[in-house]
Amino acid sequence: MKQTLTQKIILYVTLSIITVIFLFPLIWMLVSSMKNEFQIFRDMTSLKAFLPPLPSEVEGGYFHNYVEAFQRVDLMRYIVNSLIYTIGIIIFGLIVNSMAGYALARFKFPLAGFWLGVIIATLIIPPESIFLPLYVLVYDLGWVNTYTGLIVPFIANAFAIFLFRQFFLDFPRELEEAAKIDGCSQIGIFFRIIVPLSKPVFATVAIVLFINHWNDFLWPLVVASDESMRTIQIGLQYFMNDPPIRWGQVMAALTVATIPMLIIFTFLQRYYVQGLAHTGSKN
Repeated sequence: MKQTLTQKIILYVTLSIITVIFLFPLIWMLVSSMKNEFQIFRDMTSLKAFLPPLPSEVEGGYFHNYVEAFQRVDLMRYIVNSLIYTIGIIIFGLIVNSMAGYALARFKFPLAGFWLGVIIATLIIPPESIFLPLYVLVYDLGWVNTYTGLIVPFIANAFAIFLFRQFFLDFPRELEEAAKIDGCSQIGIFFRIIVPLSKPVFATVAIVLFINHWNDFLWPLVVASDESMRTIQIGLQYFMNDPPIRWGQVMAALTVATIPMLIIFTFLQRYYVQGLAHTGSKN
């Protein structure tokens, strides 16, 4: 018993140390957002880089850089644009990709394996290589500088379709057959039986889509040229290129941009792990 307890202690201590090491960049960013330029560069080569400044060293309070960052540029507008862009892709993407994955997992139709191969093959195509024709299409449709132009081209996602298909292959068919006996339609089976019992894969896809598109830079830069349509990543770039560069304010803006990712992963991480554990076992 003592040996088992010792092993657990060693394991937890080791994992805690590894976690802290991976958190070092986030800690440094958060702490630096409370300092001025002189303090940031002064402490960079010592452990003080990971310690907040003393109250006597802070002018205007620990959050003065955040206040000045929001006053300097319209960060709130950029955040709202990113949330609309990302959440729109997630909502419509979950519906479209889950239905496509379910069809590939359950229905038998001509060349089903071929179409699955085509979908997976699109993963090797660099997104940048299709941006020009995609932009021309969006421009012809009149979607430039609109949320529609930002969202619609990325609703369908090959990786999400594959994850849904792999998860649905393991889904018990008995539940669907019982629902059919009770007179439930195929659409009803999907939305009333499949979806409520598939939270892990939905959470997994939601996290993947959120992280991918929250960090998008090139496509929003091309399509959202108007200042009112800038996403947070574009806004940060303009923020950092607008002299004078105040690194404390930059760190504050980066911290604000990181918070949504931390929140969504914190609340969905349990389902995320379950979703990854249930995919990839069947052909």
